[in-house]
Amino acid sequence: MNFLRRRLSDSSFISNLPNGYMTDLQRPEPPAPPPPSGSPVGSFSSITNAVKQTAAGFVEQSAASPSLSRKFKILLVVDEPQHEWAKVFRGKKILGDYDIKVEQAEFSEINLVSNSNGTCSVDLQVMRNATKVMRSFRPDFVLVRQHAFSMAQNEDFKNMIIGLQYAGVPSVNSLESIYSLSDKPWAFAQLINNQKRLGSDKFPLIDQTFYPNHKDMITTPSFPVVVKIGHAHSGMGKVKVDNASDFQDIASVVAITQTYSTTEPFIDAKYDIRVQKIGADYKAYMRTSISGNWKSNTGSAMLEQVAMTDKYKLWVDACSDIFGGLDICAVKAICGKDGNDYITEVMGSSMQLIGDHQAEDKQLISEVVLAKMTQALASRSSAGARSPQGQMATTAQPQQPKPQAQASPAPSPGKPKDLPPKPTPPAKPIPPVRRNSRSQIQVRQQTLPADLAKPQPEGQAPARAPESASAPRPAQVQTPAKAAPSPSAQSEAGPAGESEAELSEGDVTAQDEPPSDQPKTHPLLNKSQSLTNAFNAFSDSSFFRGGSAPVASDGQDEAKAETIRNLRKSFVSLFSD
Repeated sequence: MNFLRRRLSDSSFISNLPNGYMTDLQRPEPPAPPPPSGSPVGSFSSITNAVKQTAAGFVEQSAASPSLSRKFKILLVVDEPQHEWAKVFRGKKILGDYDIKVEQAEFSEINLVSNSNGTCSVDLQVMRNATKVMRSFRPDFVLVRQHAFSMAQNEDFKNMIIGLQYAGVPSVNSLESIYSLSDKPWAFAQLINNQKRLGSDKFPLIDQTFYPNHKDMITTPSFPVVVKIGHAHSGMGKVKVDNASDFQDIASVVAITQTYSTTEPFIDAKYDIRVQKIGADYKAYMRTSISGNWKSNTGSAMLEQVAMTDKYKLWVDACSDIFGGLDICAVKAICGKDGNDYITEVMGSSMQLIGDHQAEDKQLISEVVLAKMTQALASRSSAGARSPQGQMATTAQPQQPKPQAQASPAPSPGKPKDLPPKPTPPAKPIPPVRRNSRSQIQVRQQTLPADLAKPQPEGQAPARAPESASAPRPAQVQTPAKAAPSPSAQSEAGPAGESEAELSEGDVTAQDEPPSDQPKTHPLLNKSQSLTNAFNAFSDSSFFRGGSAPVASDGQDEAKAETIRNLRKSFVSLFSD
């Protein structure tokens, strides 16, 4: 189409056309009559239009959302817009079936809010095709390809690094290393440690002097020197000083910037060396200035890839170990005309890609990101799965029931011990007590053993009732509601106390009826004898039984027997007609 437009705009081409040719082309064609709906031509036209509309919608949808899969992880890439990282990660997956959705922006286009629970919400305001686009998301991983701090451009985005680190977002390189590399003197201090560890022969680090501010720039170094002001990149902030007066002028400039500075001896360079490491891939480049500028990265320069030697590999491996490890790093050095090498700087993941293998280097960076991203997300998901499983294991563990003492049913007062325990019947409503109504209360007779039914001679303790071999021995527990009143209280109760005593005895005997198959006592057994025998059984169980009670002496037995006789006489007088 562009070729036709150029040809049609050419005046010589138009003049060579036949007369009326362009007129015929400019004449509008009459609209073709619509074919009938049933004709094959009409059907084909409809299908063609539908396919065109579908394809156009698919292209728009693909442009709007590169990843059509519902399962994806978000990768935030901090880089300039001309480096399209979405194309690099297109079609790549992690954790089996998760796509990579790339969100790319510069530091100046990013705002974020981080929470201590691990959530980080990022807001992007980017310009795409003269249109302002706003998006919000939560990144799963971050690739930082831009300097977080640059005094030359007056940009300080270390607060964004802090926000990502606050939420624990994994990244390449690590956020700790990116923050530490935001000040070149701080990184140079790590190179000094490498020199001390490896020696100056294996790790030839250039001599450098650090000045926290302009006030200390009073010592006169050996000239010429190179003064580096603050934290800058790409040769900015570097000044060559040949004498002391120029050095004082630079000190006044440092005073205005209110920052630190460093000085190092000027090296007449033959060429510069850059050794880079991306994952397990190593490359070395040599850059030679053509314009004659002492800064080889300024002006015209020739760049070529050189062989990777053991010396270069040692340099970059030593630098990749600083700050907990750098997955992407580069070392810069100067080869002087004196034949010596001088290491000057280390760079991290924000290093610029150079040479003819930039596309390959991007693929290598994507492989590093995928490996680190898979490792980080897998460990995070496994850690999240361990917590619910631990809770489930704790709750699913059966609890052993604690043994509880089962109390045996307490024997009621007056109940013989040879009768088997009977189930407790449901509680019956107790009618209101009517005063002085002895005719309504009947004392039921109980079947007692023969040795209890016989009258006991005075002065002897009642005989112990034989215990049934099949029935368990009931616990010696008295229910407060069923406790017998004391004799002194009954003797002083009078008529009202008499009715209450009879009601209490009636309740007891009503709950403990003997089985129908057992023989009943003679009906002429008087009430006093029955009550006396019941009290003897109660007295026997109360005073003379007990697994751990000591045996009473003869004097104690005589006193108890006298007490029992007095109680008999009192009860006989109470219940006799």
